[in-house]
Amino acid sequence: MRVTPPIAPLPARDAQPALPQKLRADLTAAAFSVSTLTALWGDDAERALHRNQRVPAIRRLDEQAVTPASTLARLFVLGLDVPREQVERALPTLGIDGAAELGLMSAAGDSIRPLKDLRPYSFVDADGAGSWWIVSDLGELSRPGPLDEDHVLGVGGASMTLAGLMLQARVDRVLDLGTGCGIQALHAARHAKHVVATDISDAALTTARLNADLNAVTNIEFRHGSLYEPVAGERFDRIVSNPPFVITPRRPGVPAYEYRDGGLVGDEIVRTVIVGSADHLVPGGTVQMLANWEYRAGETGSDRVARWLHDNAADALDSWVIEREVQSPEEYAETWIRDGGTREGTEKFNALYGAWLDDFAERGVRQVGFGYVFLRRRDASSGPVWNRHERLLSAPGQNEAGLGVHIAACVAAHDAQARLSDDDLAASTLVVAGDVTQEQHHWPGSDDPTAIIVRQGGGFGRSIPVDTALAALVGACDGDLSVGAITAALAQLLEVDERALRAQLLPRVREFVDDGILSFALPQKPDRQR
Repeated sequence: MRVTPPIAPLPARDAQPALPQKLRADLTAAAFSVSTLTALWGDDAERALHRNQRVPAIRRLDEQAVTPASTLARLFVLGLDVPREQVERALPTLGIDGAAELGLMSAAGDSIRPLKDLRPYSFVDADGAGSWWIVSDLGELSRPGPLDEDHVLGVGGASMTLAGLMLQARVDRVLDLGTGCGIQALHAARHAKHVVATDISDAALTTARLNADLNAVTNIEFRHGSLYEPVAGERFDRIVSNPPFVITPRRPGVPAYEYRDGGLVGDEIVRTVIVGSADHLVPGGTVQMLANWEYRAGETGSDRVARWLHDNAADALDSWVIEREVQSPEEYAETWIRDGGTREGTEKFNALYGAWLDDFAERGVRQVGFGYVFLRRRDASSGPVWNRHERLLSAPGQNEAGLGVHIAACVAAHDAQARLSDDDLAASTLVVAGDVTQEQHHWPGSDDPTAIIVRQGGGFGRSIPVDTALAALVGACDGDLSVGAITAALAQLLEVDERALRAQLLPRVREFVDDGILSFALPQKPDRQR
């Protein structure tokens, strides 16, 4: 997905559509799954693979008898050449010629060389457990040197993060902007009648379409083009995007990887996706995306994103921006130069490092923030305008079905509490979430706590310092007494003014409802003043 090239026709579908079906049959017969691979080489080797080290896995496979699953693992996961007769046994339906036609391998005499990465992928969402096989280009694990600029990335940490963030309510139409290998489109297809997946890269679209065919997913339409060009005039219930947001110097000699570089200066690609989404959402439609943003002299990342959201087009959007990491220019440059496969200490690495630092210095960039963006096109039922920016640098809590379920619950809870006046909120009964715990810290010998912390086991795993009154209110929210009644009792106990205590606690109650720490025990009354 890039900005500058013109739209071109989508590459023709495979001349033999039965080939992905034949491959699927062979992978199924071989029980080529995540659990099978882990059993083959063990947990320690699996962890080494996540560090891009394949030697432990190779050694474990060398100790075992050859099976179709181990042959496929050597070939497509570890990137090793494999004897022809072993591949013939592992792919009896597709055959070597069929695999070569799909671009998966090449034959040289009695040796078969992999041309693609092909591995199992498993997940859990609101519909339960699922699994697919995902094709992508060979990565650093099995190929030396820098990546090609049209490299098609497989499923990585960012892909799994966005998949987990995706809302999972049923909708009609979803747009996957910059589909890459198609992993987000596959996830979206589980919750949508129709998915449109776009990309500027021919290689990415060909790979994504192969992955859809391989996994028998039929409700995805693939379109070639940049950003919103392929869907001009169309609107969607949901947009998901892991856009090519990596800030890349626009200088000679700096590779422009299609999977991560949108072709614009700085964080402009993120601004373009955010602002443009307003014209492609139905009322109430949402965006879930990954992004990064620059901190420039005199402007924080939060200020910058807020300014984008006040653009004329984006002013119709509610927003929830969660910053998960902040890097210095040096850290950012090192991360993405390594990501492209250029080794540290080489002349090429040092030249790229200098180009990145020069680019940041010229534009006054002091830091780069990375995180998640949730947007919603406002409609009559949305309630008050909602713009929230928070920094959560700790690890998320336990969310088996993904953070998207938690986000959807938080958005619904926010809408419910935002429509209530303070009087109606005080009249409501709340319950504390089952994953919430409370810690108290004391100086030795002291009866009074020096710190009280409310911890969230799921969701975003927040750890929130609270005072005695708020801690007591949260602890008393069991669905029996109203917030107002609890506040009145606390005012008597603490010997403070009830009105002042209520004014202090109600804003924090709203925050805790938004965060999923507290929830309504009963249906809420509408705000009588609205």
